[in-house]
Amino acid sequence: MAGPVASEDQRFCLREVLDTFRLSLSEKKEVYLEHYVAGWRGLVKFLNSLGSVFSFISKDAVNKIQILVSYLNGENGSQYVTVQSMVKYELENDFVDQTKRGSHPESGCRTLLRLHRALRWLELFLERLRTSTEDSKTSVMCAEAYNESLAQYHPWVIRKAAGMAFCVLPGRSAFFEVMNVGPPEQVVAMLGEALPLISEVYQITEDLYTQHNLLNLP
Repeated sequence: MAGPVASEDQRFCLREVLDTFRLSLSEKKEVYLEHYVAGWRGLVKFLNSLGSVFSFISKDAVNKIQILVSYLNGENGSQYVTVQSMVKYELENDFVDQTKRGSHPESGCRTLLRLHRALRWLELFLERLRTSTEDSKTSVMCAEAYNESLAQYHPWVIRKAAGMAFCVLPGRSAFFEVMNVGPPEQVVAMLGEALPLISEVYQITEDLYTQHNLLNLP
């Protein structure tokens, strides 16, 4: 567990993640990339607040966030306002390697796909935390969520390391504490508010990627 020495801007706050994912959805149910990235910044703080256990995911997420921010701030930033506009722009301009890693290994579509997969794992894990009891084992919940989502995309070595890392996870109360919400019942209530939003953002992206055959980019 990270100690209280974590600086204020590095502290995780579940409310902030809830707010950013709420902002990420437009009235037309498009996903604003800027707010999606902001939501992920918050989730990285959550992972980091639990020590080095999740560094194999958080480090990769930070790298992917930086790539997407560079697109948002680049000369074609207007094409990256939403996930939908990014997909349209990159496909129309052949910026996506759809069958093998070619000349666009860091396309926005491929980069977002890696975050998208990790978001599913976090969604499943947080839902288990929300519905768990005080004596539920976080190691089991996390491993189950991982095996249902990210594991299929990771080589054996990473799966093995992840399994060992999950074994040393702190208890449920420690996870609730780092969310900086209040007592357990308030954490559960806020997770109940946040998870449907995260799930909706995930599903909109999943449907979009399915439509354009982008779910298995190399």
